[in-house]
Amino acid sequence: MALAPLLWAPVASAEPEHRPRVGLVLSGGGAKGMAHVGVLRVLEEMRVPVDVVVGTSAGAAVAALYASGMSVYEIERRFLELDWLSSFRDDPGRAYKPVRRKQDDWRLPLVPGLGVSSEGLHLGGGLVTGQNLGLILNELTRNAALVENFDQLPVPFRAVATDLETGEPVIIAGGNLAEAIRASMSIPGVYAPVQRDGRLLVDGGVANNLPVSVARDMGAEIVIAVDITDPLMTADQMREALSVVGQLTTLMTRTNTDAQLALLTSEDVLIRPNLEGLGSADFYEGLLLFELGATAARDHAVALNRLVVSEASWAAYQSRRAASGWVPGPVAGVEIAQGDRLATDFLRERIRQQPGEALDVEALETDLKRIYGLGYYESVAWSLRPTSDGPVLVIRAREKSWGPNYLSFGLNYEDNFEGNTRFNLAAGLRMTELNRLGGEWMTGVQLGTQPWVRSQWYQPMTFGYDRFAVLGVEYRRDDYSIYDQGQRISEVDVTFRQVDVALGMELGGDAEARLIYMRGYATVEDEVGVPVAPEGDVHQGSVSLQLVHDSLSDAFFPKAGAFAGVRVRVEREDLGSDRRFDSVTAMLLGTSTWERYNLTGLLYTRQVLSGDAGIENAARLGGFRQLSAYAPGEITGNDALLASVYTRREFGGPVMPWFTGAGFETGNAWDSMSDARWSQVVRSWSLFAGVDTLLGPVQVSVAYNNEDDWAAYLNIGFSFTQLFY
Repeated sequence: MALAPLLWAPVASAEPEHRPRVGLVLSGGGAKGMAHVGVLRVLEEMRVPVDVVVGTSAGAAVAALYASGMSVYEIERRFLELDWLSSFRDDPGRAYKPVRRKQDDWRLPLVPGLGVSSEGLHLGGGLVTGQNLGLILNELTRNAALVENFDQLPVPFRAVATDLETGEPVIIAGGNLAEAIRASMSIPGVYAPVQRDGRLLVDGGVANNLPVSVARDMGAEIVIAVDITDPLMTADQMREALSVVGQLTTLMTRTNTDAQLALLTSEDVLIRPNLEGLGSADFYEGLLLFELGATAARDHAVALNRLVVSEASWAAYQSRRAASGWVPGPVAGVEIAQGDRLATDFLRERIRQQPGEALDVEALETDLKRIYGLGYYESVAWSLRPTSDGPVLVIRAREKSWGPNYLSFGLNYEDNFEGNTRFNLAAGLRMTELNRLGGEWMTGVQLGTQPWVRSQWYQPMTFGYDRFAVLGVEYRRDDYSIYDQGQRISEVDVTFRQVDVALGMELGGDAEARLIYMRGYATVEDEVGVPVAPEGDVHQGSVSLQLVHDSLSDAFFPKAGAFAGVRVRVEREDLGSDRRFDSVTAMLLGTSTWERYNLTGLLYTRQVLSGDAGIENAARLGGFRQLSAYAPGEITGNDALLASVYTRREFGGPVMPWFTGAGFETGNAWDSMSDARWSQVVRSWSLFAGVDTLLGPVQVSVAYNNEDDWAAYLNIGFSFTQLFY
């Protein structure tokens, strides 16, 4: 198949008589813009054709889809199925991050969009850059991918935005349709402005929220205007700070809307749906908003009736609108437009689309999400540019204006209400794009009961993602409680200092392999109680092979995906170690969700295959989600085995859902796995409840074991993956 060079062939009109040119004008109003779809439904039921359509913000989105030929039924279906919450997030999801990013996100999950340079801290142009929104709009407007002049759409279209520098309205009549919608709906302070033709563009509601004048300029003789602008509040309604801010915003849009309403004549039709009680954020009230818009349009049936055309004329109009804009075909070329901090090949190696092959939109958007997941770009978008040789795929990657160095933060807390409390506060600085291959330098610091410092250099070996090297230095300190038959007999602090170097290869987007050499030493300090460890430093030197697959949807609260990891460690005197042993650590985690019910299963083991690993390398169980009814470290040995299953039910949301659930855990630790007996396996049952936050789940839990012991926990930020790392 080939891409059609253009577009929609005009269909001969079946109506001999003259009829007035009708313009449809749709105002902005956030989620309330779905009421526009109900109006369109009634216009189609009555056979009222629209000759030009103009929209601002949410009105621009509805108008553009209708202008591109999408049926009203399809618009309704898409809006009802759309993940609206994702449009207010930039992160395409953890699944699209490289494994090295996933290794950090349990300790440093909060990435607030803070950049660092010699000039200080920097913020982005909005809470959201609009990456996900751009991909959503690309998908919705795919039928018009080759349109550069909006007069060539089945229904001529205009979007209205605002020049952020001058405050003047900007009428967008051509270019990329998705970008035009994105510019028109860039709410200042929420979405970052759109750079277009040397201008910074924001929400058109600031300058012209009901663009009647634009429809007139397009030749509309009769205007059907749909106004969903918020009414002004009374003094009694403005008792909170947010309501005052909302009133100021409404004053701005209401003023320019009233000026446009003054342009309407008695021949025009003004439709104002009754949306009382609904706000601009009620995206999940689509069915209600559709019906409220339809009801308002039916209330004007008499005025609209004079615009009705014959069945033959209506069939011709619908045939013109339904004509397909393009069919997938060969791409003539691929162009990369980006900044100069990274080589163009850095992006091109990550785009699988090849010239001469049919455009694979699904694979392309997956590639763009993975590129965005690297954290270098404010936005990564695609478009098609028609040429005489066929369409050219254009990739535009906009580097972050607040980069290339970024801060991240984390918090971890665990309290069993019996004097065993752990509290850690972490911060990280990631310096990126240090060379044209994409070198990075990451430094993280954790303060609290388990201090940790790590600084590492990550260096890709090629422009692609397949081979890399890592050089790191690390310091960490942990406190161990040693138990004998349930009684705590000793407490030790162990400090680790190490230097490591690794060679690795990414195996697709969700897996990697690393060969690691580590040299360092462990020091046992502040030993209290029965002596259990040697005094002084224990030198360490090892080679490890690590394989990891991580497709979990979230580090803390996964609803889908899996984690599989295995690490084989060989420690020898020839490598600089005081000990000689071989060990293996393995973990398998799977999770799945049906509606709002989730089931998660875990298998975990650490085993010394030969030699003596020493107390500093002991496997420890006990504590939250690690045989929860036992104290942290109560179950210690060379070898350990843990199996668990958890089920939970989610409520509320979508911004901050809360949940309840139950878990079952079983396992134990032994000096040697050969000593393991089924009769020695311990069990723990737990009930938990919590709320999901940006720092991870905050949850309370009570647990009971087969020895009739109870435990309770308050935990913030537990991640299953920390068991492996």
